[in-house]
Amino acid sequence: MFNPSRDQVRQFFFDVWTKYRTGQPLAGAEQPALDTVLAHPEYHAILDQPDRFKERDYLPESGETNPFLHLSMHLAIAEQLSVDQPPGIRAHYQQLLKQHGDAMTAQHAVMDCLAEMIWQAQRYDTAFDSSAYLRCLDHKLGHP
Repeated sequence: MFNPSRDQVRQFFFDVWTKYRTGQPLAGAEQPALDTVLAHPEYHAILDQPDRFKERDYLPESGETNPFLHLSMHLAIAEQLSVDQPPGIRAHYQQLLKQHGDAMTAQHAVMDCLAEMIWQAQRYDTAFDSSAYLRCLDHKLGHP
């Protein structure tokens, strides 16, 4: 499995944005990445300035959102939904979509749970807990 470095992920998004802005064709994962970037205009100025932002640290304790992590999580969620992994994620997402009425808000609800599960796995040095992930989504849906 491919495990890109921080620099590779950032360069990927810079390259996708540059290709889009210059009218170059996109291939493979670049189109879904562009769709995600286009849905987040607040990040366009960052992607326009790779020399300024490619090395920048985004510290949660400073209240900053890492735009590259955020965009990457959207791609991870899209992949999860495409293969329904963990099983049931697609049904949970469809319910969130119905509840919120738009894809971006529903994806951000999923992202909250995904981020929490990743943080828990890192903090406690455990495997990703798919059951806890789905329970978090149940909570987002207002299910006990």
